[in-house]
Amino acid sequence: MVTRFAPSPTGFLHLGHAYAALFAYHAAKDGNGAGEGRFLLRIEDIDTGRCRPEFEDAIYEDLAWLGLEWEQPVRRQSDDLADFESALDRLNRMGVLYPCFCTRSDIKAEINAAGGAPHLVLSGPDGPIYPGTCRKLTDSQRKARADDGTVFALRLDMARAIKTAGPLHWTDAGKGRVTAAPEIFGDVVLARKDIPTSYHLSVTIDDHLQGVSLVTRGEDLFPATHIHRLLQKLLGLNTPTYHHHGLLVGADGQRLAKRNKAETIRDLRINGCSPSDVRRMAGFL
Repeated sequence: MVTRFAPSPTGFLHLGHAYAALFAYHAAKDGNGAGEGRFLLRIEDIDTGRCRPEFEDAIYEDLAWLGLEWEQPVRRQSDDLADFESALDRLNRMGVLYPCFCTRSDIKAEINAAGGAPHLVLSGPDGPIYPGTCRKLTDSQRKARADDGTVFALRLDMARAIKTAGPLHWTDAGKGRVTAAPEIFGDVVLARKDIPTSYHLSVTIDDHLQGVSLVTRGEDLFPATHIHRLLQKLLGLNTPTYHHHGLLVGADGQRLAKRNKAETIRDLRINGCSPSDVRRMAGFL
């Protein structure tokens, strides 16, 4: 059994992070029977504009304080960008990628233009689905815009990718056999100029390269697995078992999150909580 905890160093860890880390740790150690499962730590720091070294250092410190141990070395995504570039190159050669020159305002305008025809505005887990504007460009039009220096992202041609991959499914510990339906996301972005990979691509590649056999993560990420299963098939990667667990919520009923200013593990430590206190608060005695 190989599990992982993969935080982004964009802030201090909070109680929800403690729950996710402890869940993965115990899934490896307790679920293996003999306590010989492997627990990995990965730092997902591809967003260089938001990630900070001090937050990464705090991740190591807080997890060690909780009593967790992980294998070395820790995989840091920013150190392995070549792996993601190689995957993008392979997808491009398969003909399932295309450059998208649309800005956020362009996409919003395109969607608003279809406002009089609601059936043309489709929504997915991340909001309105990209209308496919740049998918319709010819090769010569794409080349001309790229040669002009227009910034572009790389999108997955979802219809072509699904046709190439065929029917797919995965196994979830809570839901059993799940039929993959990546089309619910539309043509997702797999790379941008400022961030040379996406969460969807990098996490799929990393889980394969690290030999993760059980992916444990919050139920809010369940929809993303549809895309990850498709990328696994296209790139010939391993398919782990998944366990999408529940999320801790605060007194207001909202899930604990950085953007909601959830109380951090560091705050709890300062306020006198012990590692046992925090583990108990997270539901792990």
